[in-house]
Amino acid sequence: MSSYHHHRRSEFNFWDKGALLCVRAPYVTVLTKNISVMTVYCDRCDRYFPHYGALAQHEAGVERTLALRRLRDRLHDHCDEHFDDGGELAEHMDDAHFYCSSCERVFKNEQGLHEHCRQSSVHHYCTPCRRLFTSANNLNAHMNSALHKPRTITCPGRGCGQSFINGPSLAAHLEAGSCASGANRQSLNRYIRAQDTRNVITDPARLIAAAESDNTRYVATGRSWNGTAYECYLCHGKFRTLPGLNQHLASPRHEEQTYICRGPGCSRRFQTLSALWAHVDSEQCGVARFGAVKRAMDELSDRLQRTRIAN
Repeated sequence: MSSYHHHRRSEFNFWDKGALLCVRAPYVTVLTKNISVMTVYCDRCDRYFPHYGALAQHEAGVERTLALRRLRDRLHDHCDEHFDDGGELAEHMDDAHFYCSSCERVFKNEQGLHEHCRQSSVHHYCTPCRRLFTSANNLNAHMNSALHKPRTITCPGRGCGQSFINGPSLAAHLEAGSCASGANRQSLNRYIRAQDTRNVITDPARLIAAAESDNTRYVATGRSWNGTAYECYLCHGKFRTLPGLNQHLASPRHEEQTYICRGPGCSRRFQTLSALWAHVDSEQCGVARFGAVKRAMDELSDRLQRTRIAN
C-alpha cells in the first residue's frame, strides 16, 4: 500500500507579504502510516512544504529565478552563458552585467547603473561610495559612520588627543580602558553620576548598587573549569578559554543597568553610557526630541570635552 493513501485539498487565500500579492495555495492533509500531517502544496512545481513560511520562501525563489531567466532571454544577443541554477545566474548578472536586481534592468555601463541608483527614489544608495544598501536604516548608519562624518570630538583624557565622530564613540573609547589617560568605564561612570544631579539619564534607585560594583572586580581562575568549558559562576555562560571568561567578567555584562532612556513610552535601561548615547542618537524612540534629555546630552558632550578624566 502506498504510504500516501489519502489527500484532501481545500483552497484558501495565502498572503505573500514579500511579494505583496495574494496567491491561491492548496491546503493538504497527508495521511502517512495513519499519521495525519498538514502540508501545503505548490501546483507549479508539484512539491509539498511543511508550512506556509516554507512555501513563501520557495515562491520567492521561483519568482527570482523566473525574473532572471526573462532577463537572460533579453540578453541573448550579448551573452550566451548557461547556468545550472538561479543562484549561479544571479551571481553572473551581478558580476558580468550592469544589473539592477530590484528593477530587473540592465544598463550599458557602470555609469548608467550608477545614475539609475542615484536618481531613484526607491533605492537606498550612497552616491559618493557608489554603494547600494538594503534598507534606509543601513544607509543612515553608513552615512553616520567615520567614512562620511568628520572627527570633531576630541578625547579629554590626559595625554590622549584621539578624535571621534560622535559622543557614543568617545564614550566607548573611555569605557574600553584604552585611553592613554588611564580612564576606564568605572571612572566615566563615577563622573556621570556626579554630573547628572537631576537623574535625567541615570536611575537613582540603582546608583548605590552601581557605585558598589565600581569597586568590585571579578577574576576567574583555573577552578572555573567544569570539565568541558570555563564557566561563569554569575550567569553560567561557557567559554573555551580562561582569558575569554575573564574578558567576559571585565565587561559590563554583570553591572547594574544604571542608565535609563526617559523617552515617552521607552524606559529602556543600559549598562553603559555609550549604549544609551547611541540609542538617543538613533532616534528610535524619539527621545532626542525630548527637551530635557537633549539638553542633558548636549551639556554632557560639552563637559566631557572640557574635563580631564583620569582613573
